[in-house]
Amino acid sequence: MDKILKDDELATAFDWNKRVNVIKDVANALCYMHHHCSPPIIHRDISSKNVILDLEYVAHVSDFGQLSFLIPILPTGPLLWAHLDMLQRVNFLFQLAYTMEVNEKCDVYSFAVLTMEILFGKHPGDVVSALLQSSRIYQTIDAMSLNDKLDQRLPRPTNDIGKEVVSIMRIACLN
Repeated sequence: MDKILKDDELATAFDWNKRVNVIKDVANALCYMHHHCSPPIIHRDISSKNVILDLEYVAHVSDFGQLSFLIPILPTGPLLWAHLDMLQRVNFLFQLAYTMEVNEKCDVYSFAVLTMEILFGKHPGDVVSALLQSSRIYQTIDAMSLNDKLDQRLPRPTNDIGKEVVSIMRIACLN
């Protein structure tokens, strides 16, 4: 999907309906991994580079190189530790040291960033920074005029799809 967003011609063909459906596909994949797998699967690298679209624009989450299983043991436990390569061990320890827990929140945050990237047509670095620094998130969201940040290569979404895009943006910004 990363290549589609970077190419003007491909991005124009990637209309609002397709973008909303891709966001829903990724949300469903994450829901399945987090709530229907035992143990739950944490991807840890949800991004436009790791979402593949088939010919009908159905999204598939890929590249599980950094995934974690939520196994209720310490990182020194033989079940988990023995199955990790050195980079995975470093990533696991970094995440554990930074957050003191390994959970699905990193995927939820990355999904919110991905959602904004799909709707804006580019990485939403400035929006994410503003939201992280704001203690008044609702006022920040309104002040940013998120509709102005939508991908300029497409006509503005209208009717039901327009309402759905706005709702998705607000939810993404709150995560």
